Amino acid sequence: ALEITEQIQSPLTYEEQRNENYAYALLGFDELDDEMVPYVEDVQAITDKYDNTMLTGTPVISLDLNTASQKDLMIAEMIGIPFALLVLISAFGSIVAAIVPIIVGGLTVICSLGILTLLGDQLSLSVFLLNVTPMIGLALSIDFALLFINRYKEEIINNSRKDAIVTTLRTAGTSIIFSAVCVFIGLAAMLLLQVDILTAVALGGMFVAAVAVIASLTLLPSILLLLGDRIDKGKLFKSKKDSNYKWRAFAEGVMKRPVLISILATLILLIGIIPVKDINLTIPDETALPENYESREAFAILNEQFDLRDEATIYILASRDGSWTDEDGLQDLDNLVNQLEDDPLVTETQSLFSFSDTNSSEELYALLQMPEGQASLEPVIEQFIRDDQLLLPVTLDTVASSSEAQEWVRNWSEKDFDVDVLIGGEPRFNQEIFDEIFNKIWFGIALVLISTYIILLIAFRSVFIPLKAIIMNIVGLASTFGILVWIFQEGHFGLDPTSIALIIPVFVFSIVFGLSMDYEVFLISRIQEEYKLNGDNDEATVVGLASTSKIITSAALIMIVLTGAFAFTGVVPVKQIGIGIALAIFIDATIIRLLLVPSLMKLLGEWNWWLPFTKKNKKQRN
Repeated sequence: ALEITEQIQSPLTYEEQRNENYAYALLGFDELDDEMVPYVEDVQAITDKYDNTMLTGTPVISLDLNTASQKDLMIAEMIGIPFALLVLISAFGSIVAAIVPIIVGGLTVICSLGILTLLGDQLSLSVFLLNVTPMIGLALSIDFALLFINRYKEEIINNSRKDAIVTTLRTAGTSIIFSAVCVFIGLAAMLLLQVDILTAVALGGMFVAAVAVIASLTLLPSILLLLGDRIDKGKLFKSKKDSNYKWRAFAEGVMKRPVLISILATLILLIGIIPVKDINLTIPDETALPENYESREAFAILNEQFDLRDEATIYILASRDGSWTDEDGLQDLDNLVNQLEDDPLVTETQSLFSFSDTNSSEELYALLQMPEGQASLEPVIEQFIRDDQLLLPVTLDTVASSSEAQEWVRNWSEKDFDVDVLIGGEPRFNQEIFDEIFNKIWFGIALVLISTYIILLIAFRSVFIPLKAIIMNIVGLASTFGILVWIFQEGHFGLDPTSIALIIPVFVFSIVFGLSMDYEVFLISRIQEEYKLNGDNDEATVVGLASTSKIITSAALIMIVLTGAFAFTGVVPVKQIGIGIALAIFIDATIIRLLLVPSLMKLLGEWNWWLPFTKKNKKQRN
């Protein structure tokens, strides 16, 4: 192992690393975490030769997360794609029409992963891209294809194949572009947060969204033109002549009681929001892995036998001009150690003083002048001092993931020292991630809300429709987060109680805010079409809802099964992402799209289409 590692902290030297039948060794490497795979494999090859020996640590857990994520993807695809195919068959009634969106979605994902593979050498990509890219790619592509084919099948009844494609591109195609732009903006907002995993997922999502739009507006129309009447090949059942009458009756029923429906829908959403107040956000650790992974089991044993989780280790890296073992260097070390040990949260500092059992720089300097003293401390000096740099492990009497540890790091990072000091360790990592997200998240949210409002304002030429859409989206997402807290933190549906991964609200907001606008754009675009024809807001709402509800429900159901399939996977953050997106889409497609949208359209009446300084509004004022 000495040929692989940079250093080894052995239980043969440090008695505190032994406890009856258990012992652990710390292996040090002069490599970054993302370059550790071959080293982990080399160490694994050695430990596998010995019984009752296990390997754990951040690089090992990361490698296991990679393996688990790939397995999760296979499980989710095996569950999600067959169910999506069944939904498509139910929506279109024919096998060929149902297979086309699956083909477009599959090609979109393959193309996107190919692009990301080519970019892998230039960008630091996250393992979660293996799950998020296919999740977004399949969901978006199939949704877009579903909306496009549905409109094409309506138009082909009274038009030629070419004219039907042109009309579909002008109507559904425009909706797809606006929807994709909203998705793009939501994902782009993550780029404001300079966190590697968020940047990687944002770029992956943006690439797959762009490819999905291109495929939907080029490849899909080409396939439809080539298929012609064969789009209905393999028809399993006939569509009813008036398949929209039930949806029309539903829409009229909602609009007869707009106040009551609005209040009830809002109350349901507010009840869902209540648990958000108890949300506990943490950075994923070894518990994100399924229980059968060795790295998780080994970490649990370490925690149980050595109480590693009950304390936090901070690593102080100090540098100065000159040696650390001369009189001045030892005095600087003494001053630094005394400052740290005066802090009530510090329980121990590992330094030349603690290993030599000396109490002052003068006493330690005198010991180093003796040959036997120098010889006894040489291994410690080699381990903790390199040239002008000194490593000083500091133990805190708190859990590494606690807010108390983060606050300690934050405060000590602002202190002045006699030497140059850098602070590292898990609490430092957590503090930097939390600060980066919480300090910038509001800029990202503002960017998404303002950009989306402007885009929808341009699309619908209305002041209030975009405002309603954004408010309803925010309330729906807040309700989603509340239900996630109820499911995961409180441990319902047979799940062990666990905190919500810090990245989940960012992921779900950025991804779902755009995806849910997909249905908003498609529904309101159809209502707007009818309003331009007859000028009757209520009739336009009923017709728009009746003609799109079936297809929006099918699209939402596909999104739910594709993302919800990740509920059956093992990696906890991936499970939370899948369930979070599925929940948000379910809430959006039912409570918001079917209840709140028509009832609010009824309540606002002609004010839905109000836009100042337009000819129409000037005539109304006159």
